[in-house]
Amino acid sequence: MPKKLVVLLSLLCAGFIGCGPKTLEERAGEKTVGERAEVGDADAQAELGLMYANGYGVPEDDKEALKWYRLAADQGHAKGQLGLGVMYAEGEGVPEDDKEAVKWYRLAAEQGDAEAQSRLGWLYVYADDAANPPEGGKQALKWFRLAVSQGNDVGQVGLGLLYAHGWGVPRDAKKALKWYHKAADQGDSHAYYELGLLYDCGGYGDGDDNITQDDQEALKWYRLGADQGHALAALSLAHIYKDGEGVPQDYVQAYAWYTIAGGEIDLDSTKDDLAKKMTPEQIARAQELSTELDKKINAAK
Repeated sequence: MPKKLVVLLSLLCAGFIGCGPKTLEERAGEKTVGERAEVGDADAQAELGLMYANGYGVPEDDKEALKWYRLAADQGHAKGQLGLGVMYAEGEGVPEDDKEAVKWYRLAAEQGDAEAQSRLGWLYVYADDAANPPEGGKQALKWFRLAVSQGNDVGQVGLGLLYAHGWGVPRDAKKALKWYHKAADQGDSHAYYELGLLYDCGGYGDGDDNITQDDQEALKWYRLGADQGHALAALSLAHIYKDGEGVPQDYVQAYAWYTIAGGEIDLDSTKDDLAKKMTPEQIARAQELSTELDKKINAAK
């Protein structure tokens, strides 16, 4: 999921960004987003915050994004609150601050914003540590359930994770699988990775999950995630090719996917170790392949 783009679809669906053609007469009588924002239109302020956060029609500027999100949020606008929460969670334009992120996500979540609900759930998973103390898992469960009731895929992955690890709910790999599949049906790259992991390991390793280990299923799901640029999926795919698990051993593919994963994970030593087993021609092919893969991934975003 690209940073700061999380609210774009929500704004589109809510009608804050125009979805259909307008006549010349309609356009002539319209004020610009900036003009509407300047006179206190909260919808426009939230939209302008999004635009500055992403360089969407204006130069990217985190400080401006923060300014307009805050003006919208201070009027109780859910998308402004969500956007402000993202800025604090990611440390964009402000120091990273999970407490502030929780505050703003919660305000938006209490208004029924599914994106805020799912993001709040994830903050409880990681910031409060869902495993210790257990309260983190219970809070995450509450917000994920609200998000999935609206079909939110990020919440579906989160709910799957809680069932997978028994955080806030009894551990149940089958239910984890169910929620991962629901999110995967919506094209969620993290769901692809989690499904790959489940099939790769045959559950979570204690023999009680009744999930059959399947190299081909793992390969399929990892590849789907890696094709969207998911770093852990790309890393897992690279391991498969390096070790020849369910596929012919292929150092060129492995090196290329390590390179893709290395955009977010430090894998220099791993690549160096692999390169020692490769010919210069193989390394050159792998570098060309990684460039091609990177172009395809970015084109699909």
